[in-house]
Amino acid sequence: MLKKALLILTILTPAQAFAQSTPVAMCYSCPEEWADWGSELRAIKKAIGITVPADAKNSGQALSQIVAERNNPVADFANMGITFGIQAKKLGVTEAYKPAHFDEIPAELKDPDGHWYTIHTGAVGFFINKDALGNHPMPQSWADLLKPEYAGLVGYYDPTSAFIGFMSGMAVNTALGGSVDNFDPGIAYFQQLKKNAPIVVNQSSYARVLSGEIPILIDADFNAYRGKYRDKANVDFVIPKEGSLPVPYVMVMVKGAPHAENAKKALDFIMSDQGQAVWGDAFLKPIRPAALSTEAAAKFLPASDYARVKSVDFAKVAEAQKPFAARYLADVR
Repeated sequence: MLKKALLILTILTPAQAFAQSTPVAMCYSCPEEWADWGSELRAIKKAIGITVPADAKNSGQALSQIVAERNNPVADFANMGITFGIQAKKLGVTEAYKPAHFDEIPAELKDPDGHWYTIHTGAVGFFINKDALGNHPMPQSWADLLKPEYAGLVGYYDPTSAFIGFMSGMAVNTALGGSVDNFDPGIAYFQQLKKNAPIVVNQSSYARVLSGEIPILIDADFNAYRGKYRDKANVDFVIPKEGSLPVPYVMVMVKGAPHAENAKKALDFIMSDQGQAVWGDAFLKPIRPAALSTEAAAKFLPASDYARVKSVDFAKVAEAQKPFAARYLADVR
């Protein structure tokens, strides 16, 4: 009986068995569909022989899980929106690590010690399936989405969980005259949008836009470009005329990472010429601009459209994240 009990105790979980059989690094919030992480993960495996399983968590879910596991970490590193990276450092769940080419990252887009650093950026706007839109005109502004003709056609990411959702909320709030100290315009906007029965999502909804299930999704530009140019879908992207904000995504190394050395190699690769080129080919703006090919850059909206995407102090935006979420939960949801 004792031998049987000991045998049961030594049975490995599938994840443990997998980790023992192959070099692995565990990433949270590296969804295969989002920002073409699938290609990046395959490139890591091919180039350095380390397997990084895809993970579908959003930024908020990833951070919550890392905090919950702080005494027994499972993840080695995580991809998250910049405000969540800033929060992760404050919560003491990150490890300082400066990957290859760290010095090339602009100062405002990294922690000086390497607790978080940006790998690529995008911009908030409208990811639109033109077939699913039917005879409705292409919306050009935040105000357009409030029109009754778009009832049931608009989706957005939950501002209380997903980084793209929070930045969408801050984008509309800023565009309509709000600030990190005044959420009234953004909250009022979501209250009005609620009358149009919007589709609120938490996970990457790229496939739902391509299928036409969500005709208009407030999302990042790179997903729309990928749909248009790589998957040949009849989709387009619009930066609202009132203005918008950028969406930098960062990497963090988890404190006490169980596969720390493998994780460091993977993070170095992500910042390498080859790793950054994956982002450029997926129509993101790599943090190392040279990785964006002329061919890919030519498929972006004109610079005049991107002039409506304003810079922002992300340290202050990070401080506004919890208060904004609280207002949204109290006054919208």
